[in-house]
Amino acid sequence: MKWLLPVVQLLLAGAAVAGPGDALRSCYDSKNLPAAGKPTTQLFVAIDQTTPLDTSLKQLVADNVKPFLAPGNAFAVVTFSAYTQGRYTEVIASGALDTLLQPGQRDDISKPMLSKFDQCTTRQAQQAAQLMGKALRSAFDNTSSDIAKSDVLASIKAISAMVQQSPTQNKVVLIVSDMLENSSVANFYADQGRAVRKIDSIKEMRTIEENQMLADFGGARVYVIGAGLLAADGQKSKTYRDPKTMQALAGFWASYMQKSKAQLVEFGQPALLNRIH
Repeated sequence: MKWLLPVVQLLLAGAAVAGPGDALRSCYDSKNLPAAGKPTTQLFVAIDQTTPLDTSLKQLVADNVKPFLAPGNAFAVVTFSAYTQGRYTEVIASGALDTLLQPGQRDDISKPMLSKFDQCTTRQAQQAAQLMGKALRSAFDNTSSDIAKSDVLASIKAISAMVQQSPTQNKVVLIVSDMLENSSVANFYADQGRAVRKIDSIKEMRTIEENQMLADFGGARVYVIGAGLLAADGQKSKTYRDPKTMQALAGFWASYMQKSKAQLVEFGQPALLNRIH
């Protein structure tokens, strides 16, 4: 991860990752400054720890996250996998970057105060990159293909509640997952987990609705990296996935997101063809 490497190299192994609270201190902490503006965009990065990624896909995640670490944006990194094995859905990092002062506002503030504010926002951006770098590295380092189950649907439903409650106008969700459910609700695998099963999206959706597994993303835009990845892929085997099988999987998730008040913008199989915007 090119933009993460300088950050990661500065960190000690095993350093603690920030908890669910906003770990970035606001630069609007002086009575001589106007009230801080509210973030307008929030990025949620949801990482499935049953889906190991190769180096290029890890870099793709980092490259798509970086542009969102900008003034006026908020972010959260969430990990998930299998409830039954103690791998719970967890927010491992979150933060919000301050909006910048408008030109008219700067005219009414003393130069020493402006200098202090500008230095603070520069430092805040650096801290956000460090926080995101630690979170992504922690999430990726703790992925494993040995986890027997994968509660993708239940986890996504839980994450959607956090997304729906975000006060920002623009909600963007990046799901890093094979999107292959393996639980008591449904199983998208075939051949004992060595292949992707060609699912009947209509039948599976009926089962999902009967089990009340639909989510509510509150109008978010959703992107996926890693769809259809199998454990064998990490061993560099050439596992073949029939296009019709992947089309059925993509169709199911497009329908699921539509019913869950979200727009599935791109379903990376496994990589995105376009940058998240």
